[in-house]
Amino acid sequence: MSWTDAAGLAGVLMILVAYAGAALGRLDAKGAWSLLANLIGAALILVSLLVADFNLSSTVMEGSWALVAFAGLVRLAIKRRG
Repeated sequence: MSWTDAAGLAGVLMILVAYAGAALGRLDAKGAWSLLANLIGAALILVSLLVADFNLSSTVMEGSWALVAFAGLVRLAIKRRG
């Protein structure tokens, strides 16, 4: 297994754990931990897509996933300061 495969799989695992935690009521889907796990997970998947096996639709999906998670983290940071 290459390092890009490992990065992609780690990203998938992070996103799935965050999703399962939110779906089972163990993690706040709008909370920092969930958003951070989604952002890091999507970034790891993007690395695997951009370095090794480019796929346009998957890249757009993961890029969007990362942007939404990032926007949620920014919203939380602004809310905490205000």
